[in-house]
Amino acid sequence: MNIDYLGSARTAVRAMCVASLATLPACHGSVCVGVDGCFDDGEPPTVTLSGTAATGRAIAGATIRADCAQGWGTTVSDSSGNYSLTFAATLPCVITAVSANTTLHSLAFAGGTFNTTPETELMMVYLASQLGTDVTHLVANFPSNGHFQQALGNATDVLAAETAVGTNVQQRYQVTLTVPAFLTTPFVVGQPGVDSDLRALANADVTDTSGMPSQAAVSLLSQAGAAKPL
Repeated sequence: MNIDYLGSARTAVRAMCVASLATLPACHGSVCVGVDGCFDDGEPPTVTLSGTAATGRAIAGATIRADCAQGWGTTVSDSSGNYSLTFAATLPCVITAVSANTTLHSLAFAGGTFNTTPETELMMVYLASQLGTDVTHLVANFPSNGHFQQALGNATDVLAAETAVGTNVQQRYQVTLTVPAFLTTPFVVGQPGVDSDLRALANADVTDTSGMPSQAAVSLLSQAGAAKPL
């Protein structure tokens, strides 16, 4: 056997593996083992998501489901509306909280704290409109739509949508959020912060008695999002 040829071949394989890995998202795709070739591990990484589901009062016993670019997880919120789930997934994820007549949505572009509230619902309305759709179709088509995944995985776009919620609510309803970073800020129901903002939104009729955003608020954020397409 030509030893020089074998060494050259192995070096070439190694180089191809490194080049392939450079074009793939972290923790997802092909990996190289030794110098004998590449294979697809097929397993997404483990992700932990936590947060609070609330409307100005805790959404206790809500079914919380996270549907991700790859993988999904589900849990139930506790009596304070808190939830946490650890599962195998490729980010980003859309989060849905369902309890009685209330269904709210949110998202996660990384592991960590991501709340689900009427504020995050309005943020999702804005993002969906930017993408030329509505929240229902955004959530339903998310696992198979690369463009949706790219947008919701872009922290800059998501945080711009978060800012847009605060700006539009202040301009239309004269409510200034004390916690503009409502998506990722941990909070306790009944305490100042995100929860007091939620109660202020309810008092201004931004949300209805079920805790859902009013149709007027949804229309406001939908129109604002459509003006800035992604």
